[in-house]
Amino acid sequence: MTLHRIAVIPGDGIGPEVVEIGLEVLDHVANKHGFKIETETFPFGGEHYLKTGEVLSDESLVKLKNFDVIFLGAVGSPDVRAGILEQGILLKLRFQLDQYINLRPVKLYPGIDTPIKGKGIDEIDYVVVRENTGGLYTGVGGLSMKGTEDEVAVQSMVYNYKQVSRCIRYAFELAEKRPRKTLALIGKTNVLTHVFDLWERVFNDIGTSEFPGVSREYYHVDAACMYMVKEPERFDVMVTTNMFGDIITDLGAITQGGMGMAASGNLDPSKTNPSMFEPVHGSAPDIAGQNKANPLATVITVKMMLDFLGEFDAAVEVDNAISATLTGGIENLGTSEIRAKIFQNLSS
Repeated sequence: MTLHRIAVIPGDGIGPEVVEIGLEVLDHVANKHGFKIETETFPFGGEHYLKTGEVLSDESLVKLKNFDVIFLGAVGSPDVRAGILEQGILLKLRFQLDQYINLRPVKLYPGIDTPIKGKGIDEIDYVVVRENTGGLYTGVGGLSMKGTEDEVAVQSMVYNYKQVSRCIRYAFELAEKRPRKTLALIGKTNVLTHVFDLWERVFNDIGTSEFPGVSREYYHVDAACMYMVKEPERFDVMVTTNMFGDIITDLGAITQGGMGMAASGNLDPSKTNPSMFEPVHGSAPDIAGQNKANPLATVITVKMMLDFLGEFDAAVEVDNAISATLTGGIENLGTSEIRAKIFQNLSS
């Protein structure tokens, strides 16, 4: 029996509520499909930081490396200054565990309304591959003459060939497995001429030499945002930089029904280090403990995790249960009611 070791970080706000349901789904499909889940829970997040002063120690990071994947609920507290948890937990995990791919599916499920008039489940079904360890988020730069009228702030978009090539190659591999076999590079070649000279050359070189069966497209990021609203059916797989990916994936999330339907994976595709899976809705402390949290983004996250772990039949079962749950409608349902519907629709 295959064993998957999962580090669980429920986090803050609604995180523990939705993670509990995600773990129940995992246990259900594991028992049915003949694999085993072993979990260990870690306390990291805003509440833990306020109590202990610890964000994520190097010793804890070493311990996390012993797991196959990390299952994160949400981190964030209104009592913690912005940036502390993001830098100290999320970015530290991504960079130190070399989770160089952020994977965000943009899929409209049946029964969910999109704000895009005239579009439905056939038009909104694509994936964004975001480079996750380089670019503006590395913090290269600084401040000089701070607090004066001559103050200068610099933050540089820095990429090397390795970062770009491994991200683009992963995106091609993903596109090759999908029916449409189309990959779009999202950039800004007309303004960010140095960075996107590198990205575009690598995109075309790898596509020509390694993936001749995958069609290649290019969009400026501003044009891509327009088409994501006007003609989302244009897209199959998109690949882009860290900052652009951060922006366009939230736009994509709104078109698929909002943050309550958005899931993500921070991946080390080599599986040298554990990958991390999380819903992207945040900790939502204003609704924590009130039976108002939508757990479906977390269940979609579980589906992504199962795919990554190679438990494809279990992933299909979870995806079918999500579709069936939403087809019946979830308007005005609380967390526990949505949970009940999910388990009604999971195969017995």
